Amino acid sequence: MKVRVYTARGELVGPVESPPVVKTDAEWKRQLTPEQYEVARGKGTERPFCGLLLDNKRDGVYACVCCRLPLFSSDSKFNSGTGWPSFFRPVGPENVVTEEDRSYDMRRTEILCVRCACHLGHVFEDGPRPTGLRYCVNSESLDFVDAKDLATLADPAAESSPIA
Repeated sequence: MKVRVYTARGELVGPVESPPVVKTDAEWKRQLTPEQYEVARGKGTERPFCGLLLDNKRDGVYACVCCRLPLFSSDSKFNSGTGWPSFFRPVGPENVVTEEDRSYDMRRTEILCVRCACHLGHVFEDGPRPTGLRYCVNSESLDFVDAKDLATLADPAAESSPIA
């Protein structure tokens, strides 16, 4: 699959080829907290206004809690008033995938990390400009990385790519 990733210099590049991340449930359970596992692998939802990243105002990137793929940047975060971190676009359209979600007698569009299928939340068409989208994401599905530490997200695919 092709995704946008960070280099060891902390620069976003891509799209570059990256293999999917596949683990057993037992491996995910060892890696994640019970709360992270319930949301990220079990397609759960954290309670509104309780997530640790809801009020985060620092500059940086929100990465997948399961595979550390960069998903959203602080420059696309906004206060939607819904109780969950909200973004108007991902760092790259390649990094998230959508699926129809018909759970709870509703019809919604689920968003997942393209590399490991981590459940992130849902996307709605009531967001701000320029996209009009609201990516409503669970804090438990995200790992925040400060702008000064973006090199910690360095992906081997970025270093071997001719684009990097």
